[in-house]
Amino acid sequence: MLNINDLKRGSLIVLDGEPHRVIFTKHTHMGRGSASLQAKVKNLINGKVLDRGFKPADEFEEAELEKADSIFIYSRNDEFWFHEVGNPASRFSINKEAIGEQADFLKSNMEVRAVRFKEKIINVELPIKVDYIVKEAPPNVRGNTAQGGTKQVTLETGAKISTPMFVEIGDKIRVNTETREYVERA
Repeated sequence: MLNINDLKRGSLIVLDGEPHRVIFTKHTHMGRGSASLQAKVKNLINGKVLDRGFKPADEFEEAELEKADSIFIYSRNDEFWFHEVGNPASRFSINKEAIGEQADFLKSNMEVRAVRFKEKIINVELPIKVDYIVKEAPPNVRGNTAQGGTKQVTLETGAKISTPMFVEIGDKIRVNTETREYVERA
């Protein structure tokens, strides 16, 4: 069991029977009163962020998450289907709400890590840097550097990101899936 002094940014705890990740903590103390902890926690199942206050007497169960390598197969009607690496018969699906903005970067046969909590797969983690092919890019306009020399391009998955002006249709680029930013040409 964890107490409020054990909670740090990145800690995994169980609240109301669901796993949460601590995003932010701030210890407060009011005069002669007892200390308390203000925290922001993110529900790992539905992605909602909550502001919670905790007292010194509060105890938390540490959330135990298992990770397994999986392959993304396809999506249909906001459901994303995966199978375990080396076992195509072991399929599972996750809805778009749980995956969140990461869904923009999923492409067929991409290897991801499935996150399991108490025998139920609750989400997937994408590789941080992934290579994509640019499907749409506006033409370069000479002297158009008022926006810092960037333009919006569309990737093969449909995701839109900002890239330098020299990126063209058909280029293979590396993208950071966490920050949604262009990294380099691949």
